[in-house]
Amino acid sequence: MARTTRIPGVVVSSREVIAFGQPRRPFGDLYHALLTTSWKRLFLLVAVAYVGANALFALGYLALGDSVEHVQPGSFSDLFFFSVQTMATIGYGLFAPKTFGAEVLVTIEAFVGLLGLALVTGLVFSKFSRPTARVLFGRVAVVTMFDRIPSLLVRMANERANQIVEARLTLSLVRDEVTAEGVPVRRVHDLKLVRGQNPFFALTWTAIHPITRESPLHGLDARSMTAEDMSIVAILIGFDETFAQTVHARYAWRAEDVAFGSRFVDVLSTRDDGLRQIDYTRFHDIVPDATSRIP
Repeated sequence: MARTTRIPGVVVSSREVIAFGQPRRPFGDLYHALLTTSWKRLFLLVAVAYVGANALFALGYLALGDSVEHVQPGSFSDLFFFSVQTMATIGYGLFAPKTFGAEVLVTIEAFVGLLGLALVTGLVFSKFSRPTARVLFGRVAVVTMFDRIPSLLVRMANERANQIVEARLTLSLVRDEVTAEGVPVRRVHDLKLVRGQNPFFALTWTAIHPITRESPLHGLDARSMTAEDMSIVAILIGFDETFAQTVHARYAWRAEDVAFGSRFVDVLSTRDDGLRQIDYTRFHDIVPDATSRIP
């Protein structure tokens, strides 16, 4: 049976993309699915699997009849908690198998419990140890005058109290185009930055793309960007000094997220004691720039 998958469309398109036609494989990439799912969903899945496995083994003991000592005849709850003690290798000493069939089932359940514990431990460790960057991107990009040149500006900040060393930023324009043969395509154009590298990304970083005649954004306005379904995509890669590993972050602005003739509100200030501070409550704010005249 073919499956339908929703794909985040921040790179492919400003609209959501739905892929279909691939064969359905619920467990084809289970590790990746569990590794990328949220902590809440992961713990819920583990809890459901744990309760379900113990319920199945309890039904197995129940089917064997009077096979466990000190269990009330036909008591599912007693057998369920016996299964919990067996799977967790607790062994209080009250419940114990007394038939060969129960001994075999206990052996199988002990093996399943050890295997499940190893898998869950490895999965939780992988999620905890996976290096991630916490980069806050401004929700709006602006086009304004910078050094007397029309420029695209995007803003980002490192949310952690550390540094991303040798940070490299690439900015790209994704747009709909038509080839010389009349074939519609989705193309990616690199946007040259005034400074695409930052030796130590600790506070904020405003990336600037001059809109010169060579720029793919030259001559565009908000209406034309929307008509061509454009997206501005930022990819940040750097070395996290805490994890001692390479981290990356990605963000995209749709055409309606680009504000022409505006500027960012200043969020950096100096306190009375000389320390620098960032006001994140205004990080996404912009104001009209009366001095900016975009040709």
